[in-house]
Amino acid sequence: MQYNFSVLRTELKKIEEFLGKEYRELNVGRASPSVLDSVVVESYGVRVPLKNVASISIEDPKTLRIAPWDKNQVKDIERAIVAANLGLSVAMDDAGIRVIFPQLTTETREKLVKTLKQKLEDARIAVRHERERAWEDIQAQQKVGKMTEDEKFRGKDELQKIIDEANKQLETTFTKKEKEVMG
Repeated sequence: MQYNFSVLRTELKKIEEFLGKEYRELNVGRASPSVLDSVVVESYGVRVPLKNVASISIEDPKTLRIAPWDKNQVKDIERAIVAANLGLSVAMDDAGIRVIFPQLTTETREKLVKTLKQKLEDARIAVRHERERAWEDIQAQQKVGKMTEDEKFRGKDELQKIIDEANKQLETTFTKKEKEVMG
């Protein structure tokens, strides 16, 4: 019986998606609404994501425009963005809120690349954990007689191919984001 890698592939895909989401939320000096995905606003006594109380649009390459659906929530939205500590400037005007992305300095870019590398390493660690879990499962199946010794080693080879492909994909995601940060 050959080992079923579908659970492993699903978990690796989740890790890859998580890394992509983490990278999208980083401020790389260009206006991107996804940077505000983690912002939570106090709205009528309930904490809700910013996108649930306002529309977010790109005004220019360095500015986002936030138009609250209820004008009374402008102060709450401003407070939530400042509290999120994203390193963005916030300015209120009659149409809503403008979020200005500061120009990145060389030092800031280097810090961002370090953060990118740390998030990549976290993803690699998660991949290693999944590899260990799958390998332990393969060995357990061989011990109880569900697969032969040869099938176990074929499974190990296939496992390594899947892990190598996942790591390559994570590295590609990192390289793309690093080029974006370094301009």
